[in-house]
Amino acid sequence: MPGYQPILLVLLVTGLLTLGPGPAHAMHISEGILPASWALFWFALSAPLLLLGLRTLRIRSAQEPQYKALVGLVGAGIFVISAMPVPVFTAGTCSHPCGTGIAAILIGPSVTVVLASIALTLHALFLAHGGLTTLGANIITMGVVGSFVGYGIFIVAKRLGASWVVAAFLAGLLSDWATYSATSLILALGLHGDAALGRMFAGIAIAFVPTQVPLGILEGFMAAGAYRFVLNRRPEFLELLPKGGAV
Repeated sequence: MPGYQPILLVLLVTGLLTLGPGPAHAMHISEGILPASWALFWFALSAPLLLLGLRTLRIRSAQEPQYKALVGLVGAGIFVISAMPVPVFTAGTCSHPCGTGIAAILIGPSVTVVLASIALTLHALFLAHGGLTTLGANIITMGVVGSFVGYGIFIVAKRLGASWVVAAFLAGLLSDWATYSATSLILALGLHGDAALGRMFAGIAIAFVPTQVPLGILEGFMAAGAYRFVLNRRPEFLELLPKGGAV
């Protein structure tokens, strides 16, 4: 797909620049942790949303030539932001900021799903973060849930009269927390066995609280700061925001 080569190139170069010696942490949902049936289910669920994002990217790139450059920059940002793991030893995994909330505000949630899937694939292949068997599940949590929650919160907050800084902060904050709530639910669904689903979900979610509560707040400030930067330096990019509820 030659139309997407600039985006893939930016992400690949960013990924190679971040490679270096250091411990490999299991980031996102780890390789092989989900039963095969659940892994396949999440792949199937993510596929139509990826196709929607690719279609939206193709249409908007044809309509607005500068849109593709913005997508490439935002995609690199998602990769870097989500490649900063904070180990959660009680859960056997890591917390990390996601970057999909602010991305969805700038380029729309469906295209953000595509960028998240590319970042997650590079994480799995080059950084030993997440995995290929759990890629579908990670796309659902960080890509789909994170993007659409962040975008929806921003739109609702603005319509309720909130300032852009408050709307962007809430988008980043709740996008992050929603991602980890979805991660906890997916892990609980796949691993609860004979145990109560609710108890398993609560246990996993609580394990994330010490790191993800402050990280979510940090991501809220990051989203507000990034939106302010674009507003002050490149306000023309904000004219590329999805119009009329488009995703």
